[in-house]
Amino acid sequence: MPTVAPPTRSAPDRLLSVLAAFDHAHPALSLTDISRRAGLSLTTAHRLVAALAEWGALERDPAGTYHVGLRLWEIAALAPRGLALRQAALPYLEDLYEATHENVQLAVRDGAEVVYTEWLSGHSAVGVRIRVGARWPLHVTGVGLVLLAHGGAELQETYCAAPLASYTAHTITDPVLLRRTLAEVRRTGVAVSDRQVTDDALSVAAPVRGPDGEVVAAVSVVVPAANAQVPSLAPAIRLAARGISRSLGWHPT
Repeated sequence: MPTVAPPTRSAPDRLLSVLAAFDHAHPALSLTDISRRAGLSLTTAHRLVAALAEWGALERDPAGTYHVGLRLWEIAALAPRGLALRQAALPYLEDLYEATHENVQLAVRDGAEVVYTEWLSGHSAVGVRIRVGARWPLHVTGVGLVLLAHGGAELQETYCAAPLASYTAHTITDPVLLRRTLAEVRRTGVAVSDRQVTDDALSVAAPVRGPDGEVVAAVSVVVPAANAQVPSLAPAIRLAARGISRSLGWHPT
């Protein structure tokens, strides 16, 4: 049989693959690393990296290692779910932190994942595996459960039909249980994720709404699971979420 040549990658695809080579686990890469992770020849990688560095999307340190450049941050700050949301939310997140002195988080949904856009933490707060820009499956975090619960029936059915990743013995991996959990989130207005990511942390989250009432983000507090007081945390989190929603233009009827 004749050999089928692999499809030719477009110029935009090759360029984006260079940027996609960077992630939280790989924030600094050599040219060889970029070539390997992007699936490009060293010559092609060198040409694209040089163009991106000249534009400011990448920066090269004295050791010859590349990092994401400030120009990308400037562009990303224009995203309506990025800097604008964070600016509207920050006063309420700070108030929530002062009331709890625990980890306070703001997140949005991107497909089947939750992306954290802000995080406030104290020295004595429980350790969490979260930072700004981090991504997690929707079903394992409080903010993710909120966003999934309000994401529409089609999203929920597609999500529940797919394999559910597990991180601890407490992670929800049964789609029937997940559907019941999402229904409870919609009924109560808060989500509780109990030891789903780590064995020592529990998060309580509430929805943030945009001007038309659609849920556009979620806010949460993460506390030690051993002494979590969900009934006392929930009102403060709801209050913060409503405050952010109002600052975004939401007017409850």
